[in-house]
Amino acid sequence: MLCAPRGFCAGVVRAIEAVERAIERYGPPVYVRHEIVHNRYVVESLKAKGAVFVEDLSKIPDTAAPVIFSAHGVPKSVPAEAASRNFFAIDATCPLVTKVHREAEIHHKRGRMVLLIGHAGHPEVVGTMGQLPEGAVMLVQSVAGGRGARRSRTPDNLAYVTQTTLSLDDTAELSRR
Repeated sequence: MLCAPRGFCAGVVRAIEAVERAIERYGPPVYVRHEIVHNRYVVESLKAKGAVFVEDLSKIPDTAAPVIFSAHGVPKSVPAEAASRNFFAIDATCPLVTKVHREAEIHHKRGRMVLLIGHAGHPEVVGTMGQLPEGAVMLVQSVAGGRGARRSRTPDNLAYVTQTTLSLDDTAELSRR
């Protein structure tokens, strides 16, 4: 049973509005790295208005059109690549995701191994892991994985952050593993 009406968090609303405003202000096309949100209806609606969704910046021709980063956040390498190509980049990362990125950086600077609780390959996880040097973040996808990480490191030297888009179903699944 689903409750209705259902809505989006403020970060998702903000990201959708960023794409819509860019289309209104600059006209189509507006390029968006990764689907702005996991919602087929919203993505199709934005496509109809002139948004072009790409998984990689290499799929974008040289352009003065805006390039928007999705609500999920991106690794640091993506804005760097956009700058090297002189793209007009707009960061629509959810502020809560940005907070996770900053917290991970703080823990890393304090010498802690950062455990990231989430799903491998999810755009938000890829973005969070891409905030720190390779090997500074350990992805934990299950309770067993968390126990293993704890045993392999000094517990006083661990910190954790989570994928913000984990649902209750995801959390239950992680605890069963």
